[in-house]
Amino acid sequence: MIKAITFDLWDTIVDDDSDEPKRAAQGFRSKKEERRHILWTALNEVEATDPTTVALAYDVADASFNIVWKELFINWTVEQRIRAILNGLGRRLPTDLFNRVVKDTGDMEVNIPPNAIEGVKEALADLASRYKLCIVSDAIVTPGTGLRRILEQYELKQYFSGFAFSDEVGHSKPHRSMFDSAASQLGVKVEEMLHIGDRDHNDIKGPHALGMKAILFTATRDADKDHTTADAIVNSYADLPAAIDLLAANSK
Repeated sequence: MIKAITFDLWDTIVDDDSDEPKRAAQGFRSKKEERRHILWTALNEVEATDPTTVALAYDVADASFNIVWKELFINWTVEQRIRAILNGLGRRLPTDLFNRVVKDTGDMEVNIPPNAIEGVKEALADLASRYKLCIVSDAIVTPGTGLRRILEQYELKQYFSGFAFSDEVGHSKPHRSMFDSAASQLGVKVEEMLHIGDRDHNDIKGPHALGMKAILFTATRDADKDHTTADAIVNSYADLPAAIDLLAANSK
């Protein structure tokens, strides 16, 4: 029986990278360029530093992050990522500058947030009246504290009774601990939850391995729709509540 619903965030609640056109329109650097600029600025305040060297060290750390994230299901925090880059450069920063880099890096998507997907608020309001809801999402660069603030900006945070963010849980999807955290917060069993997300490996096969139902959501990303094992495919929030209710009815 389905008692709770868990949601991915990126390309499920918000449209990933829809903030990039906003940044360009305001004359800002891309997120990738700005992250490197933030660190270079801090390092250059201490000692003249070549920006190209900083960018290369950042690229190497990002590559390492992706391996750890995708193969070991561990999500480094922003602080850990910056420390890895500094170690590669053989540099250190005074505490105040280090904290500034971490904060400015983690706040980028809060200050200029990606767009909420059309219809999400109405669907969540409907579903929250009948099911317990929880976010289960990888944090990547913006920490869980920042992701909560993005949800607040769009008046969506109120619909969720729990939040399992990878930087706080210590693992990333599809690691079981992410879904165990959600179940614990909602007071249900893992197999009583249904998960919604856009990636077949993380959001469908991961939950399926735990005995959950899972829906592939394709409103902004549909790359996995032709090879998914999802219990249903939904491409708009207008259709999501009915699809969930149908699965819930069939699971009784």
